[in-house]
Amino acid sequence: MKDYRIVNLELNHPSVRDMPARIEKELRQARGHQIRVLKFIHGYGSTGRGGKLRPAVRQVLDRVCAAGQIVCYVPGERFSIFDTDTQRALQTCAELRRDPDLERHNNGVTFVLLSVH
Repeated sequence: MKDYRIVNLELNHPSVRDMPARIEKELRQARGHQIRVLKFIHGYGSTGRGGKLRPAVRQVLDRVCAAGQIVCYVPGERFSIFDTDTQRALQTCAELRRDPDLERHNNGVTFVLLSVH
């Protein structure tokens, strides 16, 4: 069983409007497969000023986190061994230690720690 899955949310150039349903679908599927950590690739915006997808994704994650549907999420720019939530994710899923974005401060990705029942 794999504890960790990467989901490219940028595929097919989705609209911001579609993000809540897409993220909730991915979270449901991950729970069904007992995935412990999801890595969402959402990009940071091609203009260099930031796009609309990243804040939309994180807004949805704020909501599902507040509702207790996920343990926490770690923005890629905080994905560091010195970050408390990253440490929790690494303890839950050792496979994350090999992720190429660890210590890269990549604001185009977000890691989601799911609770396993």
